Amino acid sequence: MAIASSKSHIPHIPHGTRVYAVGDIHGRLDLLEILHQSILDDAKSAPGHKNVLIHLGDYIDRGPDSFGVVDSLAEFSPHNVEVINLKGNHEDFLLRFLGEKKGPSPLLDVWRDNGCLETFLSYGIDIRDPKDRTPDEQAAFIRQQFAEAVPDSHMRFYKGLRLRQTIGDYLFVHAGINPANPIQHQKKNDLIWIRGRFLNHSGPFDKVVVHGHTISKSPEVLDHRIGIDTGAYYSHRLTCLVLEGNDRYFLET
Repeated sequence: MAIASSKSHIPHIPHGTRVYAVGDIHGRLDLLEILHQSILDDAKSAPGHKNVLIHLGDYIDRGPDSFGVVDSLAEFSPHNVEVINLKGNHEDFLLRFLGEKKGPSPLLDVWRDNGCLETFLSYGIDIRDPKDRTPDEQAAFIRQQFAEAVPDSHMRFYKGLRLRQTIGDYLFVHAGINPANPIQHQKKNDLIWIRGRFLNHSGPFDKVVVHGHTISKSPEVLDHRIGIDTGAYYSHRLTCLVLEGNDRYFLET
């Protein structure tokens, strides 16, 4: 049964709260640092407010400094800002790869097509040189090297990522939701992977869904969803949606 909403009012964030939602970062520490400063500067304009900063996932892969992004976020705890980090499909790749048993890794080939080379390089591992190993030996070697290269603080960060966050009339997720299921019954794979069924759905939903995962040249603002993945790793545009009361605006690099 499709999710429907009887709400006719303008979506609202609770009084006294300002929410910042940041789209897919993908290894662009340079852009993240600029955007974080813009967010902290903006938050100063609302003294006494509760400020909540939500990163929507996909911190790693494709861009040049996945290590730096995760290292920064693992320690990022600004004054008077609550930080919530959601899981993207790329972090799921990483955790599933490290959790595999020794031996072959069908996942590695898929992840390779999705930008893991840049992540491994940022952690000091070059997977382009097989050194005469078989594919099975190479997968086991990479897994071992990577497990040793990931600091404990990074693993705590990866394992602590949430799948979703609700604030007021908004639901924050990485990819989207399955329109056939109520929000409380959404499956993990849909929250971090879904595209077609979600993007093609004309709404409404019980909450306005704020998501990344699917790139658009500029933020995609519809009545039932707002997409803020602006392809930072190649476009140099990292986008933040700001929500307060009934108001919305954007900060960008």
